[in-house]
Parts: sequence; C-alpha cells; structure tokens
Amino acid sequence: MEHDTTLPSFMVGYKNGFLPRQDPIAKLPDRFYVLEYLLQNMPIHLPNGEGGLLAKGQLGDAVKDLPQYDVSDINDQRLLSALFRDYTFLASSYLLEPCDIMYRERKDYGLGREILPKNIAIPLVIIANKLNAFPFMEYALSYSLYNYQRIDSSKPIVYPNLKLIRAFAGTPSEHGFILVHVAMVAHSGNLVKNTMGTLEATQEQDRIKFNNALKNLNDTMTLINQEMETMWERSNSDDYLKFRTFIMGSKNQPMFPNGVIYEGVSEKPLFYRGESGANDSMIPCMDNLLQITSKLPSNPLTEVLKDFRRYRPTNHKEFLDFVQIRAEEVNVRGFAVQDANSTALYLANMDQIRAFRHRHWNFTKEYIIKNTTHPVATGGSPIVTWLPNQLGTILDQMNQISQTINYNRLTPENKIIVDEIINKANAQERVLKREVEFLKQKFGPSQDRVVV
Repeated sequence: MEHDTTLPSFMVGYKNGFLPRQDPIAKLPDRFYVLEYLLQNMPIHLPNGEGGLLAKGQLGDAVKDLPQYDVSDINDQRLLSALFRDYTFLASSYLLEPCDIMYRERKDYGLGREILPKNIAIPLVIIANKLNAFPFMEYALSYSLYNYQRIDSSKPIVYPNLKLIRAFAGTPSEHGFILVHVAMVAHSGNLVKNTMGTLEATQEQDRIKFNNALKNLNDTMTLINQEMETMWERSNSDDYLKFRTFIMGSKNQPMFPNGVIYEGVSEKPLFYRGESGANDSMIPCMDNLLQITSKLPSNPLTEVLKDFRRYRPTNHKEFLDFVQIRAEEVNVRGFAVQDANSTALYLANMDQIRAFRHRHWNFTKEYIIKNTTHPVATGGSPIVTWLPNQLGTILDQMNQISQTINYNRLTPENKIIVDEIINKANAQERVLKREVEFLKQKFGPSQDRVVV
C-alpha cells in the first residue's frame, strides 16, 4: 500500500518502523509556488552562499505577501504531511525571528511575535485537524522524520544518502543534527519486529524464542546507539545554538509569556510545546516493552513526559499504548527474571536504554548547558532536572534487576556482560547525582518550576 495516499503517512510497520510509509514530498505542487519560494529563500544561509530572509530579518515583511491558501479540498495524506511540515517551519520561523535576531546580537532571546497571521494560521490549523496533529512544530512529523530526501531513491535510508528538504540555518551542523535522527529511526523497523517477537514469545512462554527476540532487539538498539554517536562528528556543538532558537515552543518559554494568538482561528492565546527528543518513539517503545514506564517516579517531571506523548503521530501513540498494555498483560519482565540468562539479555536491553539516555544527557551538557544559561529546554522542560529524571529511573531499575540474577546459572559470557553493565551503571548513577546537584546551583530555582 506504499502508493496509497488515502492512508496516513505514519503507519508503524516492519519495513518503515516509525518513519513515514513513503519518502516525503521535497517540493510542493505549483499551486503553492509562493509558499515554496518563501521557504527556499528563508534560511539564514542559502546554498549559493548568500544570506536568506532570516539572516536579514526580512521574513516578517515577506510573509505579508503570502496568499492565504485554501487547503480544505486536500485529502492526499502525503501532501498534507508535506504542507504540515512546511507551514510549521514557516510558523516557527515567523514567531521566533525577533528572538533569533536578538540572540545573535545580545545572547538573549527577548520576546517572540505573539500573533500568527491568518495566512499561516488558518491553513496550518486546517491541515493539523486533518492529520489529528497540533498546529505547531512537532518533532516526529516536521523537524526530522518528514524533512529528508533520499539522493538516490533506489538506495536504503542511510546518512550519506540523505539531504534536507527544509532548514532554518542552512548549515552543515543543522544538516547533521536532523539527518542523524532520520538515520537512527531507519533501524526502527527491526525494533518494531523484535518488540512484537518479544511479546509473542512471552505469551507462548517460549524461552528460546524469547531469548532470540531479546538478542535481536539488543543488536538493533546497538545500531541505533551507534548512529546516535555520529552526532558528535556530523553536528558541531558550537553551531547548535545558531538554529536552536527556531525549535522552541510557546509553552513554558519566557519568549511567549502570553502564548500565541492564531489569527482567524482563536482569540484565546494558545500554548504548544516545542521540539524534544522525548517525542521520539523508539525509546518509549523500549520503556513500554520492558515495563520501565510504570516505574517512573510520580512527579511533575514524569507528567511532562506524558504530556509529550500527545504530540506524536496517532499511529505511533496507538502502537506505543498497545505495547505498554500487552507487555503488562503477558508480563515480559516477570518471564525474563524466571531464567538467569534471559534476565541477562533483559538487562542488556535496559543498558541500551541507559546508553541512549546517557548520550542524550551528554549532548545536552555539551551542546546547550555549556553554551547558554537559558533555563528551559526547547520543549519547555527544565534543562537540568528533566532528562536525569528518566536516566535515573533506568539506572535504578537496572540495579534492581541485577539483584534478581542467580550468577551460578549464567553462562561464562553472560557473567562478564552482567558485571560490566552493573559496574558501569553504578558509577554513572553516582556521577549523575553529583552533576545534577552542581548544575541546579548554576541554574537556580528555575529547575524546580515544572509546567505540566
């Protein structure tokens, strides 16, 4: 059904995983010529070396000439997804253009625009309603997973075979930042397949099938983490803040103290979260499968994590809910701990979650905390305490699981693996606590204010 445009672009499967079923549309149809032209000339750095509209602070004036396109007749899901990507890119750029200008001059964001003009707001809301999405930039739909083009469509989705469709800064670092995410999610088909295999093996109480599924799951997560590690070489940490401004949301951000009025849509200000790695579906899938989600602490930081779930594509949400419910029904964790070597494989997968979250935390420290004192992340969560809430949980759960293992029943290979994992986790837990306490002093009481 790859060419059926009546079906949603995002449908979870063994082939595409969490990527869209079809490659995104790179260029809008001719009826949207002005919108296409505006987006191509918007980035700070254009491909020809010149500065674009954002570089000159001219986007606000240019938007005045944009027609208010009638999109009510469009039902092609692939085109709707491309338009959603493009209108959210334009909306974010328009609202945050003053913040970007001020940040370049004073290293302070100031205030964004409080009114989204109707020629952007009305089509965006209509499209968002058709897609059952929020009318603001969402991580999975617009900024990463629907923002790539394969250079050679006959070749697999791998980093060297990708280029950006839309950009804010138009720099190599922005290119790398976005497309590393796409390359990671390109492995998610096997993640979905082995998630289903794990659930089926648990239901059947098939130990061999269960262990094979966990091993394959671990191998897949290893590849995803290896792709993630390439971020360091593909996106310079010193360049990140040059495009980070445009992925901020309007919820719990000082740039939008009064929210945003969508002209022609709502007289009441609206508040939406910005980009966040929390909107990715891979780690939540692992959390749900291994029954980690239910172990998260009951606090406002966890409530923010739940809030982010609402921003995912509908099919992603439905699949993740299914995995969580089914894993609890068949009790994946309970079946794993009945056998020492199964528990070792279960622990190895927990370690992959730890590695992912630890790398994300390291990115946050190096790309953001090192270079700015802005107290909230792009999604509106506290910059210091939020990621450690999830990382601390997986470290604690790894410690608990390790205590259930009967070492005498482990294979020699698994004894080595378990020892390495536990030693690493224990050391990391101690370091994380020290880091958070130190950074909370740097950022002050802002880290205790959590807006759900």
